[in-house]
Amino acid sequence: MALNFKTLGVRALSALFFVALLLGSLLWNYYSFSVFFFIVAMIGLGEFYRLAEKMNAAPYKWTGFILGAFIYFNSIKDIFLSGFWSDAGKTVVTVFPFVVLAASLFSKKEQAFKNALFTIGGIIYAVLPFTLMHDLVKSSGCFGEGYNPNILLGIILLIWSNDTFAYLGGSVFGKNKMIERISPGKTWEGTIFGVIVTIGSGYIIGHQILGENEKMWILLGLIVPVFATIGDLIESMLKREAGVKDSGNIMPGHGGILDRFDSLIFVSPFVFLLMDFLK
Repeated sequence: MALNFKTLGVRALSALFFVALLLGSLLWNYYSFSVFFFIVAMIGLGEFYRLAEKMNAAPYKWTGFILGAFIYFNSIKDIFLSGFWSDAGKTVVTVFPFVVLAASLFSKKEQAFKNALFTIGGIIYAVLPFTLMHDLVKSSGCFGEGYNPNILLGIILLIWSNDTFAYLGGSVFGKNKMIERISPGKTWEGTIFGVIVTIGSGYIIGHQILGENEKMWILLGLIVPVFATIGDLIESMLKREAGVKDSGNIMPGHGGILDRFDSLIFVSPFVFLLMDFLK
């Protein structure tokens, strides 16, 4: 098949813009980090709800967006950490699934329980992982005191390492399909090759680039590709059940927000737990 250089150029420019925007927002300051990932979370939530509609559900979109935005902003340091807003935030985060389920009792739409579950699922899948990243950057205030994006930056580099070398390993050595009904192109050989190289990448990131605990980064080099692969497969399963190729079209040639952040979405909660355990 002849290469379509126009399509290839669009994909390359789109990827370059995405990488520049992501890294620029992450490295600039806490404001840019918070705003960028809020936008990512809200667009991702919209994509999730559109996928849900293709699976014959009717999630309560406005309820989901309002709750998702409140939960996200509640994660921003020193804005909701005291007084009324802190108590309100904790209450919303704790009871929102039950409130949505209770509200579905009064819905006149069919399959109200299913709709409520998709509403809740969207917030858990597309918003919650990005709220947890606020703890990973260790900011102590909304003005950025103590802002340190190194861990999150390293995790993103590990995900990119795994994606790249799993693809290369699968192209060269791949024979045994991993879960063919969900992702026909993903092989065990490529996955294992990606994990092995990413463990080495973890050591390089920890020791050579960030100058931090290389043992922790070697462990992250093992954990990140495992959960990144699971996250990729889950998003593939979601799209397959919805009958679509991409979750959206915000990035020409690359799909939607969920397509680009599927690995980070699944990695984020587990790295958050690991960092909390190591404190």
